[in-house]
Amino acid sequence: MSAAQAQPPAPAPTGAPGVTQRPHKRLVIFLIGGILVAATIAVGLWYYVYSLSHVWTDDAFIDGHIIAISPRVPGKVIKVLIVDNQFVKAGDVLAEIDPRDFEVRVAQARAAVEAAESQRKTAETNVALVKIVATASVDQAKAGVDESKAGVNMAKAGVAVAKSRIAQAAASLDVAKATAERARATADAADADATRTDDDLKRYAELLATNRISKQQMDAATAAAKAAAATHEAARKATDAAKAGIAVAEADVQAAAANLDLYGATLVQAQDKLAEYEAKLADANAAPQRMAVSRTQLEAVTADAARLKAVLDQAELELSYTQVRASEDGYVSRRTVEAGAFFQPGQAMLALVAANVWVTANFKETEVGRIRPGQQVNVTVDTCPGKVFKAHVDSIQAGSGAVFSLLPPENATGNYVKVVQRVPVKIVFDEPADPAYRLSPGMSVIPEVELK
Repeated sequence: MSAAQAQPPAPAPTGAPGVTQRPHKRLVIFLIGGILVAATIAVGLWYYVYSLSHVWTDDAFIDGHIIAISPRVPGKVIKVLIVDNQFVKAGDVLAEIDPRDFEVRVAQARAAVEAAESQRKTAETNVALVKIVATASVDQAKAGVDESKAGVNMAKAGVAVAKSRIAQAAASLDVAKATAERARATADAADADATRTDDDLKRYAELLATNRISKQQMDAATAAAKAAAATHEAARKATDAAKAGIAVAEADVQAAAANLDLYGATLVQAQDKLAEYEAKLADANAAPQRMAVSRTQLEAVTADAARLKAVLDQAELELSYTQVRASEDGYVSRRTVEAGAFFQPGQAMLALVAANVWVTANFKETEVGRIRPGQQVNVTVDTCPGKVFKAHVDSIQAGSGAVFSLLPPENATGNYVKVVQRVPVKIVFDEPADPAYRLSPGMSVIPEVELK
């Protein structure tokens, strides 16, 4: 090698273009590359460290109860009290169904209850009456037995009295004859008066036919005729009785000795009467059975009254169903109800989105193993950028989402390809709903679970 070749090249002049800039560019490139590599490594390390204590997923959504509101009774809607997306509270009336048919049923059921209650009170009165009558029957039968025994004793004493009847019968005969004479005179006078009133009645009837007298006068004449006829009949009977008295007195005189046999027959009758009252006493002692029957009737009527009261309660309940109310707080959605439409029970009027919402996050099955109920969660919602909601893990579904799908996979047939499954995790917010951030079912969220 020559000396000229071994000598290093002389440095270029300082102002020569393209000689000093090339090393600087390379240095900048190396620095930038180094910074990027360092940043990548730093981000990777941070991601690795962060992933050790956190899991997250973008397969998560706001979830909540969506309640289909439908009527419980059929009818025509006469009033709608809500609009789309309106917030309502539990118990608020959403719509009203024509209540007239149900009001009629309530009135009918109430009338039936009142009638049944009246029957129940009557049955109660009957129970008390049966008790009173039974007690009175026993007392009456006992009194009859005592009276019959006294009758037997009296009949025995009558035998002795019959001997004194001869003298009394003679005196009675004289009295009966005098009485017969007076009764005959009275009957003759009554007959004449009855004849006169009948004639008057006929004349008044003729005058009434020509409107010469009033109806009141005719009624007075009729009453007078009836009174005279009754007096005549009474006088006639008194005459007959007087004649019978004479016959009795004569018979007493002639048959005074036969009274002994008569009182003997009376004694037999008294003994028969005693047997009769003893039978009545035995029947009265069967009062407990009759009272049991009356109580059974009362129980039947009471049960029927209770049944009709239940029918009334059902009718009143159905009447209350004519006011369709919100089952809980929430927002009105998918309203299809309009005034004038006819709805059947179970036919959806609207959907009520409950105000209480949560997050359903579908984590991979490889991630769920580290998630436990109670772990803290930071939730970000796409519709609320910059806002982080505090929450916690509530529960983990006992099964993957695919198992509960409409057509779950059947891995026992065909070729099998393993697919990582998703398991739904329920995440509940720690704080009450903030009106400034409206969270609705279906909104996308990203939950970050802090593993402990």
